[in-house]
Amino acid sequence: MALVTTAEVCDANPQLIVSGELRALQPLFQIYGRRQVFSGPVVTLKVFEDNVLIREFLEEKGNGRVLVVDGGGSLRCAILGGNPVVQAQNNGWAGIVVNGCIRDVDEINGCDIGVRALASHPMKANKKGIGEKHVPITIGGTRICDGEWLYADTDGILISRAELSV
Repeated sequence: MALVTTAEVCDANPQLIVSGELRALQPLFQIYGRRQVFSGPVVTLKVFEDNVLIREFLEEKGNGRVLVVDGGGSLRCAILGGNPVVQAQNNGWAGIVVNGCIRDVDEINGCDIGVRALASHPMKANKKGIGEKHVPITIGGTRICDGEWLYADTDGILISRAELSV
């Protein structure tokens, strides 16, 4: 999405918005990481106060994908920290969106990757490995499916059923 903002994408594609093929997440997310603008195909994950599956995904090659984690909106602990984000950066992930909390903010802000989360929290998550991979999730008032495309910048986050030619 080189030099085209999410606002411009919305303005240029009213028919995709009306049809539901292009959706905007509610403005709930804080911006972290050095990459404020990022996009890529979505990989979905649903967990609750547990980060084992998040770590497993980020240990894989990202190939420009975006991990979108429905953490149930929990504000009781962080499900993503600095070490997995460094690993994600090194493995070629474009970004991570977390419907929950993160920690190690200074470390994450030094990484060349895009991260969005509800807030930061100093407490760590459980390590039980419970969750669901590649399932439809709903965060920020928007249903998101594995394989859809995510576009993020400082104006917000868009989800598209297909890659946009912008």
